[in-house]
Amino acid sequence: MKVFIFTDLEGASGVCRFFQTREVGPRYDEACRLLMGDINACVDGLLEAGADDIVVCDGHGKPYNFVPEMMHPEARHVVGGWGDRPLGGLAPGYDAVILLAHHAMAGTPDGVLYHTQSSKRGNRYWYNGRESGEIAQEALIAGHFDIPLVMVTGDDAVCREAREFFGDEIVTVSVKQAARERIREGAVRAVAAIPNCKPYKIDLPITGRLAFPDKETADAFKPSRAKRVDDLTFEAVFDSALDVVKF
Repeated sequence: MKVFIFTDLEGASGVCRFFQTREVGPRYDEACRLLMGDINACVDGLLEAGADDIVVCDGHGKPYNFVPEMMHPEARHVVGGWGDRPLGGLAPGYDAVILLAHHAMAGTPDGVLYHTQSSKRGNRYWYNGRESGEIAQEALIAGHFDIPLVMVTGDDAVCREAREFFGDEIVTVSVKQAARERIREGAVRAVAAIPNCKPYKIDLPITGRLAFPDKETADAFKPSRAKRVDDLTFEAVFDSALDVVKF
């Protein structure tokens, strides 16, 4: 059984301030170590449930957030830039995707470190009329390859968001109030949930909308395919879910 884990950093156990995820220094290093603990707890659970090929991909910002010597010896990991390869090079052949250490979408009132794509600019995204955050964007890419998303970890808000998008079959683990054992147990449950979790797909072509919080930020945006429809908003049409963040 082959499982792909895609990580962020804001949703890791013990991470609660943006400076832990942005500025290089002791607190950033601490956040990376906290993330490694979450990763290894998840890998332990997957192994316990019968997974035999586990790939962990660093998906936070400039993707150099792993501590290699702390990585579980039974997992392979991917770090560094991946250019245009969606979701760190995800491809057919995996049985499931797990989104680890994630956060709620921009505008979530009770979310911890909530944002979508940019944690500084306040971007908001819609697909076929439904506002979506990073977990939906990443699930769409997995769905393009017919791979189900089976587990999301982060705060209470992202767990609620995951259930709203993907249904009650998905395993969610809230990690902001002590978590490692819960992550391991969640990974065990996630393997059992694979047959019941369907790949996330929406109708093609996808109409996407990207809204910025102010005109100055929108003016500075240089779209690759989108057209500006008002002072704050750009729209684009995507023929493939692989392109949904390429406005």
